[in-house]
Amino acid sequence: MRILTLENESLRQKALPIARIGPEYIKIAEDLVTVLHKEDGIGLAGPQVGLLKRIFVVYVRGDKPRVFINPSIIETSQDTMKFEEGCLSIPGAYAYVVRPKVIKVQAWDERGRPFTLEASGILARVILHEYDHLEGILFIDRIPEDKRSRILAKYERLLSKKK
Repeated sequence: MRILTLENESLRQKALPIARIGPEYIKIAEDLVTVLHKEDGIGLAGPQVGLLKRIFVVYVRGDKPRVFINPSIIETSQDTMKFEEGCLSIPGAYAYVVRPKVIKVQAWDERGRPFTLEASGILARVILHEYDHLEGILFIDRIPEDKRSRILAKYERLLSKKK
């Protein structure tokens, strides 16, 4: 697995539901966690590695890696929090994003077991960020246009230096 970057159009596609959670998803989840650790990230979604399926993993320090398959955000708090976000698919780009402080999510784990989780703080933020990836949304879509333009220009300069 390799992480796709901003110029890859599949990051803008909506991921498809997983019809049957079989043993192959244990391996996919393990691979996602491996890439996440290798890249020193805290979240990674299927579309970021070219897998247009509704799966993502999160790993917040002090917690275990968590796998979310076919997640649904079923509640969000009215209270919001502004916090700086980055993305493995947009290396070097960071911006403050406003998101709900508390969420409730329903999903299945890699073994096909359903669960409901109430999350707050950084865990809630990472879940929402990764959920956005399943919808074809990037964190830069959630910031003002002027800031997005500056981030995209900086990213383009970095890309041109690599070529």
